[in-house]
Amino acid sequence: MTDDTIFALSSGPPPAAIAVVRISGARAGVALEKMIGRIPEPRRASLAKVQDPATRAVLDEGLALWFPGPKSETGEDLAELHLHGGRAVIAAVLKVLGRLEGFRMAEPGEFTRRAFEAGRIDLTAVEGLADLVAAETEAQRRQALGQLRGLLGDRAEAWRERLIEALALIEAGIDFSDEGDVPTDLVPRAIEIAGEVEREIAEALAGAGQGERLREGLWVAIAGPPNVGKSTLLNRLARREAAIVSPHAGTTRDVIEVHLDLKGYPVNLLDTAGFNEASEDPIEQEGMRRARDVMGRADLVLWMTDAREIGTDSAAEQLGLNPEARRWTVVNKIDLLDPKPSALSKPDRFLISAVTGAGVEELVAAMVSFAGEAFGRSEPALVTRERQREKLGEVSAALRDAINRVGQGEELLAEDLRHALAGIGRLTGRLDVEEVLDVIFREFCVGK
Repeated sequence: MTDDTIFALSSGPPPAAIAVVRISGARAGVALEKMIGRIPEPRRASLAKVQDPATRAVLDEGLALWFPGPKSETGEDLAELHLHGGRAVIAAVLKVLGRLEGFRMAEPGEFTRRAFEAGRIDLTAVEGLADLVAAETEAQRRQALGQLRGLLGDRAEAWRERLIEALALIEAGIDFSDEGDVPTDLVPRAIEIAGEVEREIAEALAGAGQGERLREGLWVAIAGPPNVGKSTLLNRLARREAAIVSPHAGTTRDVIEVHLDLKGYPVNLLDTAGFNEASEDPIEQEGMRRARDVMGRADLVLWMTDAREIGTDSAAEQLGLNPEARRWTVVNKIDLLDPKPSALSKPDRFLISAVTGAGVEELVAAMVSFAGEAFGRSEPALVTRERQREKLGEVSAALRDAINRVGQGEELLAEDLRHALAGIGRLTGRLDVEEVLDVIFREFCVGK
């Protein structure tokens, strides 16, 4: 399969102004010769008529580009056809490519996988590319772009080089211990290097939670008794009718999830079923069970109450919140009170009208501030995925073993350093990662 020349639409779904059809493999040049009659000058766009080689019928007129390997994105010969983005044009060009001998449609992520296997990018950059494609907010974009540009991969390579130096010192002491000109301070120097790398990895791991959280987004649950306006607030924040709103209590039976971009921060907003402990309806009870589960996992809970029933929100204390979660009280329907209860406003309590929008901007501003505190540092985090955190944790543990093994034998110390180097190899994808490749590349779309 890897000997096949692959092709796919690499731009958005039609219809579109421009469609990019990408071709990669040993026979990519053959496709150009058959369909436009020549191979253009490398890395320069060339106007061309795209034809069906069987009938010589012109399919479209566009641009052709040629990137000979290994200096291409995939490390192979690679061609691109920039066409008009109509469905019929795209279908005709893909049909012709599919008829050529040795050609087939690319699988999801196969272009990127070939780039990885050719050594053009490492696995941390692959993950960064996947995150960049999926990024919904400015903060996620900056973090993903940092990974794609080698933020973690370059640092890992620097750690690898230093650990190779440390291992070389240990092995020199083992292999040439009887030589008179071999320094006697090889082990201390190696341990010093291992300690420096371990401290740097520990610092990177300390920010892992923020990197992973930014990638996934904050979880904010809207909870409270029935008919207090939870779904109305969700729609107000989402700026669309994401949830059904009804004057009848118990309309929301399941958890409704909406993804928000709050000033560049990703937030997953969850509308939950109302808490009516007196209900015997099994569907309502299941809705409340799911609401408790969501509240138990949320970073922030907005507990909503009716402004006409202030003082009845104590039930929230017995609902099993995440111990690390913040809970704000959101007093809704202040538009139904006269005068407005401004004196009841206090920290972590917001007076709003989800119907008119009164007070909602103050609530949003507080959520943005909360997100900024949760995501912490302004610079992109080194570690953004659980897999990266686990592999660096293995490297750190191996280095701590090495440091603590001083005096127990240089052979054992060398083995710990080899384990650390192997862990870095698995992090970047240069060693024993076949079990994770399919999972990672499955996240990509066809044509990437």
